[in-house]
Amino acid sequence: MADVVAPEKVVSFKYTLENGEGELIESSGDEAMPYLHGAGNIVPGLERAMQGHAVGDTFDVEVAAAEGYGERIDGTVEVPRSAFPDEVEVSEGMSFVAEGPDGEAFPLWVIEVTDDLVIAEPNHPLAGVDLKFSVEIIDIRDASAEELEHGHAHGPDGHHH
Repeated sequence: MADVVAPEKVVSFKYTLENGEGELIESSGDEAMPYLHGAGNIVPGLERAMQGHAVGDTFDVEVAAAEGYGERIDGTVEVPRSAFPDEVEVSEGMSFVAEGPDGEAFPLWVIEVTDDLVIAEPNHPLAGVDLKFSVEIIDIRDASAEELEHGHAHGPDGHHH
């Protein structure tokens, strides 16, 4: 039996991504994107839809915001510009990881930059957006022990972060 998408498999796929209004958000183009199935490397709704598919399968899947990049969260965080190294160019849309009061790491996205402040929010740019993926499965292989340990797929030449 041919390999199918399942946990502990590295799956390479091509895709186009549109929002709920049918506007193109991004496309993998001619380059397949590998991920480790079951490790949470892609949005949950897409990962669930991939399960059981085989090489050569093409399909469309609609992913509600809650199963994509999540619903929007109200609130912003103001960070002094001085908290960033001088050589780092901080701009709208970029993300960074902050540390919460209990030491937990969480991502923030910059929404405004002033001379003194960086204003950020906890929402991925696609939070609150319903998504539509058009997918083609290109390759499926067993994950290596190192990939399983690291929780993500590695490139053809080994470990790349």
